[in-house]
Amino acid sequence: MQHLFTFFKGMAMGAADVVPGVSGGTVAFISGIYERLLNALKSIQPSVLTTLFKSGVKAAWAQIDGSFLLALLLGIMTSVLSLAKVISIGLEKYPQLIWSFFFGLVLSSAWFVARDVWRELKKSENSHPVGVIIAFFIGATIAYVITILSPAEAPLNYPMIFVAGAIAICAMILPGISGSFILLLMGMYSHVLEAAKSLNIAFIGVFMLGCLIGLLSFSHVLSWLFRHYRTVAMSVLAGFMLGSLNKVWPWQNVLATRSNSKGEVVPWLYENVLPSNYQVHEPMFLACIGLLVVGFAAVFALELLNTKPKQ
Repeated sequence: MQHLFTFFKGMAMGAADVVPGVSGGTVAFISGIYERLLNALKSIQPSVLTTLFKSGVKAAWAQIDGSFLLALLLGIMTSVLSLAKVISIGLEKYPQLIWSFFFGLVLSSAWFVARDVWRELKKSENSHPVGVIIAFFIGATIAYVITILSPAEAPLNYPMIFVAGAIAICAMILPGISGSFILLLMGMYSHVLEAAKSLNIAFIGVFMLGCLIGLLSFSHVLSWLFRHYRTVAMSVLAGFMLGSLNKVWPWQNVLATRSNSKGEVVPWLYENVLPSNYQVHEPMFLACIGLLVVGFAAVFALELLNTKPKQ
């Protein structure tokens, strides 16, 4: 049953990673598996081979928390491959509704992480609130600046696909920084989405290899930060989430378009506006507010599920 829940959390992470502006790391964080994920990824190192030869497959599998990683990976891949087409259609026809749900999700997540940081500060006698506050604003600033950068058009070749995977996966496991949006900035998002929809095995294989290398490397850095500077790291992550809200604002008008590699005219630059000035579709204000509340409430539900076993 535990692995089934992990599978569904992986599906939620995969669904979030498909949307530019939402981080799968945010879902991992609010679902209570973030640090376990970092520790499991960090444990994948040469010493596992020593354990394998000395103690067997079962011990090596336990060392890397293999059952957890497998269930999570299957959930992510299932979600990405099955929801890629649905999400792309939803973003095309009802972007304001999808952004509203994720706006509520990210806003609520930022609040919960900031609350936990505040509680840890109150408990710790050696805490330095000024440094933690500065870390929060640094995280928020970095995330905001990333959201206002103009996308580029990267060359489509296997080295670039590998690099894109390595960079994007680092962002995907950072709550608040969207790996999909990083792909968008690199001009690779549409290519990755198309490869997922058409099951381009060569493209997906190179991209996943880049993800694997980037993930195993970056997880060590994050795990070390959580082990030695947990409060500061969480404060930065809360800032990341708050700063990324600019990207998931529900009502965005298109400022400029461009022709993609297929000759299709696609949106290029966006501007956040009030619902009354929204020009792309109907504002659907009440529906958007409703989905925002649902997204906000979803984090509360996850919080209850995570704390209930402990109680």
